[in-house]
Amino acid sequence: MTAPEPPRAERRPSSRVVHGVTLTDDYAWLRAENWRDVMRDPSALDPGIRTYLEAENAYADAYFAPLAELRRALVAEMRGRIKEDDATVPAPDGAYAYYSRHREGGQQALACRKAWPDGAEEIILDGDKEAAGKAYFHLGPWRHSHDHRRLAFAADEQGSELYVIRIRDLATGADLPDVIVESTGDLLWTADGTALYYIRRDAEHRPSKVYRHVLGTDPAADALVYEEPDKGFFVSLSETQSRAFGLVSCGDHQTSEVHLLDLRNPAARPRLVAARTAGVRYEVEHHPALDGTDTLVLLTNAGDAEDFKIVTAPTAAPDRANWRDLVPHAPGRMILSHTVFAGHMARLEREGGLPRIIVRDLASGAEHPVAFDEEAYALGLHPGYTFDTTEVRFTYASMTTPSQVWSYDMASRARALLKRQEVPSGHDPADYVTRRILAPAPDGESVPVSLLYRKGTPLDGSAPLLLYGYGAYGITIPASFSTARLSLVDRGFVYAIAHVRGGTDKGWRWYAQGKLAHKTNTFTDFIAVAEHLARERFTRPDRIVAHGGSAGGMLMGAIANLRPGLFAGIVAEVPFVDVLATMLDDTLPLTPPEWPEWGNPIADPEAFTRLLGYSPVDNVRPASYPAIFALAGLTDPRVTYWEPAKWVARLRAAATSRAPILLRTNMDAGHGGASGRFDRLDEVALVFAFALQTVGALAPAPVAEPA
Repeated sequence: MTAPEPPRAERRPSSRVVHGVTLTDDYAWLRAENWRDVMRDPSALDPGIRTYLEAENAYADAYFAPLAELRRALVAEMRGRIKEDDATVPAPDGAYAYYSRHREGGQQALACRKAWPDGAEEIILDGDKEAAGKAYFHLGPWRHSHDHRRLAFAADEQGSELYVIRIRDLATGADLPDVIVESTGDLLWTADGTALYYIRRDAEHRPSKVYRHVLGTDPAADALVYEEPDKGFFVSLSETQSRAFGLVSCGDHQTSEVHLLDLRNPAARPRLVAARTAGVRYEVEHHPALDGTDTLVLLTNAGDAEDFKIVTAPTAAPDRANWRDLVPHAPGRMILSHTVFAGHMARLEREGGLPRIIVRDLASGAEHPVAFDEEAYALGLHPGYTFDTTEVRFTYASMTTPSQVWSYDMASRARALLKRQEVPSGHDPADYVTRRILAPAPDGESVPVSLLYRKGTPLDGSAPLLLYGYGAYGITIPASFSTARLSLVDRGFVYAIAHVRGGTDKGWRWYAQGKLAHKTNTFTDFIAVAEHLARERFTRPDRIVAHGGSAGGMLMGAIANLRPGLFAGIVAEVPFVDVLATMLDDTLPLTPPEWPEWGNPIADPEAFTRLLGYSPVDNVRPASYPAIFALAGLTDPRVTYWEPAKWVARLRAAATSRAPILLRTNMDAGHGGASGRFDRLDEVALVFAFALQTVGALAPAPVAEPA
């Protein structure tokens, strides 16, 4: 397939000396000096930069033009597997139950409620209507007041994660004149519904200030109730299951601190639970009468609880000296989350790479698991709005099993299926295979790998394989169901997820061994998985397409430099590839909070040397790079657009191969790409078309019959 000559970014060398090392950046000019203005108004982008990005888009469009029919087929297939008028299961809250759904053909969600249990539907927020006429629209959190009279909702209209909050009177359907701008979208009502807590981003785009807005007043006069002084900490808002307290949570990737807001007191000031201690994390739940005492129930890694434990403390005196073990630490069993109800506690934990739910009777202390049989699966807890209940809901899915929503009675242990994900075009899990295997890493560790392929797919090395990886922040990529990836699997692909170090798949240790001085384990783990899959004949090197996004995009950039010949192609979505330059710039919103993950190269020469050694942009070299497709978002505040732009420019200048190197920037979106559920399919189809083209699997060959 031929394409026009690619754009060549002009070289404008800019040098500086850091820790005695001269750093030269030929493409620093691609960074807009007024990037904060661009976050608010994309038209503020420098015309010269815009011209270059648009030339890159035109080049990518020319490459994909001959694949237009394939892309249309992919979109049609993926859309055909979506139940267009799907709805979530209603969640009861007193007199009402709340849920969301889509209308047939609708791009955005509708927020709905009905009188519980048998009332008629009431659409309280129409996302399609709110999005009308906007190039980008993302409906963020929406929260009803405890008295059900009002709805607060947040929307991002630029892709820059600067949310506008509006408040709706649910009796009249009219929005109040109170409009709050440049928020994070976090919302928290006082118990009486007269005031709303929210977080504003500061001038550096950092979520740092909590305000209280009294309904009917000017938001410009809102009271500041908490300001985070540490630039390395972000602030978030949540609520205990008891709904007695709001939680002002502050933290970075290794340390946290929580302040309580008494939601029964509209003028409450935040009250500290336990002062921050470097390396200590904790999350807070509440029970008003546990063992006869108003009690906080905390999930923490304090002491030697690397994989976390659960402790209690009196609400009146919650400092660490009063913490007492409720669920002691067990090495290798990582507790992920916990929810406290009137008579029970449900926690989600992971052991041996697989999640499970444990239910505890708070009166007796007896515990029991909620068990599952598949080799690899995903699990989630959904506690709902009610505190005094024995019901908890959970979701279950695997790479072959569509998502299911279950109701579980924590007292009787009875479970009921509330919803099974429908695939309108049809899906038989028996036609597919999901497996969990272990790949040996160079240092003797075993890396879990989740696999999906269709029965009858030849496992003789001839099958193409898409290998996905992330490996950062302790985030685990679940082995969940995806209707979209069936379009690859049905064309003969094996789909694999490499659960590399940097996630918490095998406990907190697995995360710690993939950060800071151990970050390169993430890269070598991914390479080891690719090699193992080839040895085991699931594929071969010239049939592997690697895929990752954001911090997983850094992984893509690193493996491109380390082992370019191992992969036929690499897809990097919003890739964090200019690592050193970004970590040297403390004016960027994510830089100070990221130092615990990557290191602070400003203050630490060793961290500087380490980042210089693997930062993808800084390690591009003359090499036969595989086909590379990078996607960016102009208003992305997390991975700024100039990172992939600089990376692609360097790759083009250095590559000794003729494989395509493509950059496509969404000029109307940010980190998450297109906001509409169907518009997003166009971007997925681009990725899949690139993968299919790269391995020469364009022909829609008949799917092999199941064995």
